[in-house]
Amino acid sequence: MHTSDGPQTESRSGRRARLAKLREAILRRKVLAHAPAGFDGRWTRRHWAHASVFATLGALVAALVPGFSAPTTPSAPGHASIATFALALPALPKSQRRAAHENDWQVVTVQQGQTLGGLFEEFGIPASVLHKLLAQPGAKDALTRLRPGAELGFDMPAEGRLRAFRYDRDDTHRVELTLVGDEVREKVIERPLETRTAVISGEVGKSLFWSARRLGLSGKAINQLTDEIFKYDIDFNEDVVATDRFSVVVDQYWRDGELVGTGPVQAATFTVRGKLYSGFRFEHDGKTQYYTADGRPLKRGFIRMPIPYARITSGFSKARKHPILGRVRAHQGIDYGASTGTPIHAAGDARVAFVGWKGGYGRAVILDHGRGYTTLYAHMSRFGKEKVGQRVQQGEVIGYVGSSGLATGPHLHYEFRVNGVHRNPLSVTMPPPEPLKGAALAEFRAQTSNALARIRRVENVIYADASEHKPRPAKQA
Repeated sequence: MHTSDGPQTESRSGRRARLAKLREAILRRKVLAHAPAGFDGRWTRRHWAHASVFATLGALVAALVPGFSAPTTPSAPGHASIATFALALPALPKSQRRAAHENDWQVVTVQQGQTLGGLFEEFGIPASVLHKLLAQPGAKDALTRLRPGAELGFDMPAEGRLRAFRYDRDDTHRVELTLVGDEVREKVIERPLETRTAVISGEVGKSLFWSARRLGLSGKAINQLTDEIFKYDIDFNEDVVATDRFSVVVDQYWRDGELVGTGPVQAATFTVRGKLYSGFRFEHDGKTQYYTADGRPLKRGFIRMPIPYARITSGFSKARKHPILGRVRAHQGIDYGASTGTPIHAAGDARVAFVGWKGGYGRAVILDHGRGYTTLYAHMSRFGKEKVGQRVQQGEVIGYVGSSGLATGPHLHYEFRVNGVHRNPLSVTMPPPEPLKGAALAEFRAQTSNALARIRRVENVIYADASEHKPRPAKQA
């Protein structure tokens, strides 16, 4: 039996099926249009992982963007507010006020070429203030001979006017000048020094001066070693080698933990190729000089080298071919090569016997030392201030190196004569000076025993270190 609902029902179901197929076809075309090559319409684990990442990023963006665009709203009425108040602080203690005042001091170290007037001008201080300070007793003498390295203090508060000025009168006194209106008030501050006795010991190495300076010995003390204490016994140009040792006892002056100066050498030893030389400072009959350990003065009647650190270009010989005359004859002196203008020193205390031109010697000076000893200095470029008959002291400059007379170049020709006979000044035996005796010798031994003990203690430590075959640096006690 055929009813009227049948065709209509089939027609609806057919339409549904066709619409489903059409929708599936459209979706498949869209997906395939954007899918990579080889995509068959089935999602793999990789596709799902990528989709998850993109979905997560999208959710984060959706959550954050509204927060950025939201307007800032004022605090709710219930929230606490912040207020600022000006509080009065208690007054500073007196000690802290003093520290704040001291912070206004500007300390200046005087450099080469600087003057007091120039420094005041740099700070903008009027010249009238400078003149007022210099008018104080003793200020002008101390401030007009400023040396590089001196320290000056300027108390300059915020307003820029000089409130006080200070300088060091000497190593132990500081002067502070305070300006109060038109008045200048002076205050002298004691600055006590602490004296420490130090023993500086080491090896000569490549250079005595460099090694000693590195250990803390001052340049003045080094010059005392070479030019005063051991200059009669040691030729520091020829005799000394790198392994030779020296020990020096000096007084060092400290202030506020800082080394500010070094006194003269109190005692010293020098070992040259195994031979020990020693010198001890001692005052006798109002004269201070250096003595050996047995109390014999180190100062000789003559120094062997009239030019310190000069090189020998021609020694003493009985026969030598003269470089200008060409004849073979005796060279009865020592030639010391040095540049023109190098100072020449008197070998000993003497009376000037001759000053002038002397044939092949050129400009020459002859000194008479008494007891038959004379010395001659030739080929000078110019003389000193000495005149014939005048007395000169050992080490005094009597002329300057040149090449006058028969000379191939600038040098000093030095001769030493005993009763008119030429002697080799480097090997002639000099008469020994008289040693200390009696009470003076006893006082000398009591005074120098402590210094000698200090040197021995330091040297024993150094030698003990060496015996253990452990290389250690030189020591300073």
